[in-house]
Amino acid sequence: MPPSNEKTFREPWLALNRIYTKRGDGGETSLVGGQRVPKDAARIDAFGTVDELNAFLGLALVSCEEDARLQPLAAILLRIQHELFNLGSILATEPADVGPKQPRVTERDIAQLEKEIDQMNAELPALRSFVLPGGTRICAELHVARTVCRRAERLLVGHARQEQVCAEAIPYLNRLSDALFVFSRWANHALGAKEVLWDPNQSASGL
Repeated sequence: MPPSNEKTFREPWLALNRIYTKRGDGGETSLVGGQRVPKDAARIDAFGTVDELNAFLGLALVSCEEDARLQPLAAILLRIQHELFNLGSILATEPADVGPKQPRVTERDIAQLEKEIDQMNAELPALRSFVLPGGTRICAELHVARTVCRRAERLLVGHARQEQVCAEAIPYLNRLSDALFVFSRWANHALGAKEVLWDPNQSASGL
């Protein structure tokens, strides 16, 4: 690890005094290195979906903060929001422009998610079927975030067929979607809410 007075990543180089520039009115946007690319490019679609995921996690975080029983999860979600901005930073940067302290996701981030998955899953009853999203609002919000995470992962896999991406990016999203599933179950468990398991015979055809 770096010394305590040395930060792993550089601070953001941003000045958001003016929110609109009109430069995107023609359907293009800028990468970190200044390159102009179409707004519907695979790269933009991928990190735009990561941004969407971050917004849904913000919604889930607000729900967590309304109940003291969910405070451990709130701290985790806030950290993940920072990690998703780091992921967006590296995805918005072409490989040739990546600096040594460019914000990104790392193996350490992935390992931390795995640790949290294992710790929370150890508190939960074993599953014998798939879980229907719901039970509590926070659980449903985390399931929405999980599905958006999977979409971001799919888009990034497609982008990686065309251009080089950060090696940890796809594994991070893969692990995060698993974590969000476990977090959703843990939230219901912490709040004493009953899980509803998938029953094929509860369909109109099965009744």
